[in-house]
Amino acid sequence: MADSRHHSRRAPAPNAYDATELSKEFEQLMRTKRFNRLQENTGPRSRTRSPTPSSHMSPPRVSYPPHPSRTPPPPPTAAFHHHPPSPLPSQPPMPSCSSNPALKGLPIMPSPPQDPASLKFRNLLQVLSVTPTKYENPGLLDEALALIPLDRLYSEAEEESQIMQAQAASVGGKPEWGYQDCVIKALLRWFKRSFFQWVNNPPCSRCFMPTIGQGRTPPMPDETARGATQVELYRCSEPTCGAYERFPRYSDVWQLLQTRRGRVGEWANCFSMFCRAVGGRVRWVWNSEDHVWTEVYSEHQRRWVHVDACEEAWDQPRLYTEGWNKKISYCIAFSIDGATDVTRRYVRSPARHGAPRTRVSEEVLLWVIHEIRRMRRETISPSDRKRLIKEDEREERELRAYTVAGLAAEINGLLPSGSTNRRPEDQKVPASIQDGAMEWLNARQRGSGHSGSDRSRDGR
Repeated sequence: MADSRHHSRRAPAPNAYDATELSKEFEQLMRTKRFNRLQENTGPRSRTRSPTPSSHMSPPRVSYPPHPSRTPPPPPTAAFHHHPPSPLPSQPPMPSCSSNPALKGLPIMPSPPQDPASLKFRNLLQVLSVTPTKYENPGLLDEALALIPLDRLYSEAEEESQIMQAQAASVGGKPEWGYQDCVIKALLRWFKRSFFQWVNNPPCSRCFMPTIGQGRTPPMPDETARGATQVELYRCSEPTCGAYERFPRYSDVWQLLQTRRGRVGEWANCFSMFCRAVGGRVRWVWNSEDHVWTEVYSEHQRRWVHVDACEEAWDQPRLYTEGWNKKISYCIAFSIDGATDVTRRYVRSPARHGAPRTRVSEEVLLWVIHEIRRMRRETISPSDRKRLIKEDEREERELRAYTVAGLAAEINGLLPSGSTNRRPEDQKVPASIQDGAMEWLNARQRGSGHSGSDRSRDGR
């Protein structure tokens, strides 16, 4: 009886499992699977065998040539249904990190563009990278400062900064934003509400009635001289008037200071220059899905902050994917210090909001970005170059953290709804689309051919 009680007390339950052992077995299985894939894709194996004793555990499916002194094993019988291994090619093609799922974890090596599509995309990025260099014109910056109500902005920024400092001091923490960040936020409010005007169909200059789009027309010589790459033509909707209205799409920032109107391209271009005028470090962000916006560097938080003047949005990088339900493939940020692929900041879930990145391979894109960086940084001092390199590394860690957080969120989404709490930032209500931008976006989503749409290449 004692022995039976002793054995019944120590016998494991039929449904009890050791989580630690299961985890170790699963990790070993994943290592073995990845090792086998690498063996299959990296060409013929070495003919020399490791001196490891045969009694040690070796991954399955990996066979080595028998030692010359040993007799080869007999062939398998048909009862096991084994198939003879296919011979390996003598020189297999090198696997690509972007095409082979087994090698996605390996570092991407820059590769120069060679095919026509890659060369075309490289030329496009080279042209776009010139945009922020125009903001360094001293005369242009002086003209912008003369239009900005600096006293008003500095007063608002000082008040907001003091409130944040008092709130942080009450809890023994650090203010969320610094004084320079508050200046940019005050500039954003003034630019959106008082300075720039959104235009879909410009009103008739004679009778001020609405107009109807008639397509595009070639720019006149004076419009070309002021930086108009295209001109949209509109006709007055009043039958008794019927006058035509021209709407040049200016890319020259000085001209935008005079007209003070436009759509996405004009808004981002002019606002980025204003941020530079008040002393901010600026990026002009190009999105291949027909949108542009601004990034401003926060010295207080030591990171780049998303700013969209059209929406008066501050630090809302998920506005476009989770707010507008938009799929994004490329987001490239350009500054006077180079270029950076910041798509991971705006696409947190590639499965839901990522569009195919097929315009160029990842190796070529990395090569082009490094080329633009070298071109922009070749004349700066070694100390500044070292500072920018550290900044690039810090931003890369930030972007990788977004990728990890996105994967964790997707895994949590696969679990039962009551098994885990969602992250606080996943519960934010997406920002709404404001004012005239709502009409513009709705027209683009309907595919109605709205003449006011802003094209990514020629609408800047």
